[in-house]
Amino acid sequence: MRVALAQVNTTVGDIWGNVEKLSEALGRAVESGADLVAFPELALTGYPPEDLLLRPGFIGDNLKALEEFRACVPEDVVAAVGFVDLGLDLFNACAVISGGEVLDRYHKRYLPNYGVFDENRYFREGTGSSLLDLDGTLVGVNVCEDIWYPGGPGREQALGGASVLVNVSASPYHRLKGATRERMLSVRASDYGCYVVMCNLVGGQDELVFDGHSVVFDPEGELVARAKQFEEDLLLVDIFPEEALMRRLHDSRPRKEDRTGEAPCVVSVPVSVGKVSPVESEEPRREPVLPEEGEVLAALELGLRDYFGKNGFTKAVLGLSGGVDSSLVAAVAARALGPENVVGVLMPSRYTSDLSNTDAYALAEALGIETKVVPIGPAFDAYREMLADLFAGTEEDITEENLQSRVRGNIVMGLSNKFGWIVLSTGNKSEMSVGYSTLYGDMAGGFALIRDVPKTLVYRICRYINSSEGREVIPESVLTKEPSAELREDQRDSDSLPPYDVLDPILEAYIEEDKGIGQIVALGFDEADVRRVVGLVDRAEYKRRQAPVGIKVTTRSFGRDRRMPITNRYTERERPRLKTP
Repeated sequence: MRVALAQVNTTVGDIWGNVEKLSEALGRAVESGADLVAFPELALTGYPPEDLLLRPGFIGDNLKALEEFRACVPEDVVAAVGFVDLGLDLFNACAVISGGEVLDRYHKRYLPNYGVFDENRYFREGTGSSLLDLDGTLVGVNVCEDIWYPGGPGREQALGGASVLVNVSASPYHRLKGATRERMLSVRASDYGCYVVMCNLVGGQDELVFDGHSVVFDPEGELVARAKQFEEDLLLVDIFPEEALMRRLHDSRPRKEDRTGEAPCVVSVPVSVGKVSPVESEEPRREPVLPEEGEVLAALELGLRDYFGKNGFTKAVLGLSGGVDSSLVAAVAARALGPENVVGVLMPSRYTSDLSNTDAYALAEALGIETKVVPIGPAFDAYREMLADLFAGTEEDITEENLQSRVRGNIVMGLSNKFGWIVLSTGNKSEMSVGYSTLYGDMAGGFALIRDVPKTLVYRICRYINSSEGREVIPESVLTKEPSAELREDQRDSDSLPPYDVLDPILEAYIEEDKGIGQIVALGFDEADVRRVVGLVDRAEYKRRQAPVGIKVTTRSFGRDRRMPITNRYTERERPRLKTP
């Protein structure tokens, strides 16, 4: 049986554009002799459609698109495509189509409602499962989350005799997610004793990036084929369902499984498989997996490229400080959008070092991006003069530092308004976590590219860029000098924060793992540092709510992934002793 995994990049709401993309991929799969073609979850609507699902017109257009697409599927080919089904309620569904007819409609059973997911808001859980009889081979189809549970529809279909399980997915990326997904699918394949075919979505959607990385595992749990990461791909794989039968004959475990649950219904599909002769078979393709730094870099590039492309934006502008964060943002933007579509603005002040200016120019030259220079001294002096009477009798403090940042924010936003450029803010996750950023200053912008990238990972990605390109794209002095906002004389980040190699593990434990102060201290961190960092994180919630959207790359990003109340008095402390009357 030749299986095609059509790993496509759809756009939420572009229903007819999505149909055209799916039809083109279907045509290439058919020409390549595919018997079964799998598309991603909700491929017709794009994922996640969110509150578009509350609009009857949107649901209706999605159903019309299914009618149009089904007419494209020829006889002797089966297509599995994600769509929104409407019955007594809405269902996240997969249509099984052959010969221009929808032969089965599977409704997703496990609706994720954690992290970035909110499917219970829109869909009803499906019930039951089915098996497709393709020329004597039983195939089970399920949707994304359904395969992540050891029981459920996958188990039912395997116990019902499925030799192949096809899972259509929209599984969003976070760093090293692909490795986790592969381990899970390998276990499912070996436990169920059948092939597991997972076709995943690829592309950027607001803060989410889908990494593709579609895979096929054999009944032993061995990887057969892997599609590209972060790119559209059509993965063709020849599988041999009789191997699943051989596995069952030699593995007695399924015979002891409880089969008292609802048995899948069998749907006859009038196709004959094996159209491709064995001599025409090719070795399955196993695309290499990127290292962690390469994965995150590719996710940032894809997320930024799609955010611009799908929203009709063309040119980006950012402040170039000569620091590591703006250097990484500029490098990613040049790779994703093309250097001709990136403008770096140097906005020096009296505190800006000559080295910072030199580094900013060297970076711009290495990337081939345009630069502009707007000194902030005159505007900063004007602000100080305007506020002199109101500030009389006070000492200079963080107020004057933030005024400089806000002048810079006004400049880049002014360029954005005048020329239609989108401002890329340059704050990283470490800074966003502890509030080491300025509202309406360096936080101003249309897209916060690295808002979910910790500072230590920023450095690693920069070095990866230099290494992979074989040249010094990001100046070495940017990577070795001590980080500084340069908003006052001899300022260093370490004046306000613990060193980043201490700060980032504390933040990961507190934000991504929900560990308490005592648990983090037990990991070997100084209690004073931990309490200080936790306090900074909690107090900065109101600032983060006003930050631009940015790409999720960690297991728990700010925003829809981590929902903390702004008004919140909870602190971890010893239980007070109550006075007895």
